[in-house]
Amino acid sequence: MPTAATDPAWRRPRPRRRWLDATTILVDFALVTFDVDPGRLAAVLPTGLVPEVRTLDDGRERGFVSAVSFRDVDFRFALAPVVRRSFFQTNYRAYVRGPAGGRAVHFFGTTLDSVWSVIPRRVWGMPWHRGRTSIEATWAGGRCMTYRHRCEPGWGGADVDLTGTDEPLRRLDGFVDLDDAALVLTHPLDGFFARSDGRLGRYSVWHERLRPTIGAAQRARYEVFERLGLVASGQEPHSVLLQPSVEFDVLLPPVVA
Repeated sequence: MPTAATDPAWRRPRPRRRWLDATTILVDFALVTFDVDPGRLAAVLPTGLVPEVRTLDDGRERGFVSAVSFRDVDFRFALAPVVRRSFFQTNYRAYVRGPAGGRAVHFFGTTLDSVWSVIPRRVWGMPWHRGRTSIEATWAGGRCMTYRHRCEPGWGGADVDLTGTDEPLRRLDGFVDLDDAALVLTHPLDGFFARSDGRLGRYSVWHERLRPTIGAAQRARYEVFERLGLVASGQEPHSVLLQPSVEFDVLLPPVVA
């Protein structure tokens, strides 16, 4: 497998957008990661996916899951660029190795505060759910001063309070160096999901390398991870990363893996 320094994900050029590809600005971007028991994580992954396992500084082998919350701004498809929408979204994902051994994420599901959530669910069988959401964040000079995320109880209920620092991303516990942590946690471009018909779906995104700063959690409760038995109530996150905004391309439609 390529190392963090040589992994081709760093050098993947921005694809030419096709008619169904989407572009959006992710504003108030927060990536809250938990280290989890790799055996429990493996048990809830679809066949063909295995957890990305790392050894923490205390010697424990752990897998990783993240909740990624943000506000989509000016979400639009290439075929209709003048039609733009904005909404709150949270993705629940695990860091995995795919069927061919490459780094990827598995999406347990997504909450979207919009009636649009029905489109990916019905058209492509993606595990998207409607969730009434609020994200209130304040920033000063690129530093996140306050970050409050709430989603109504249900499939993706969340109760989260974060604060930021001026400290840029560094080596995180369990990773070799800064590049290794960034490549695994902030730069997975390929994603898998369990389709509603039982088959494994796959799609890709593209974005520039993220430049987040380190944050901290006063509260980080996510019903999805607790219901799966991966994260205990009150468990402290492995890491919190925050960034004011980043542009994403979503390459559509998904395909059967």
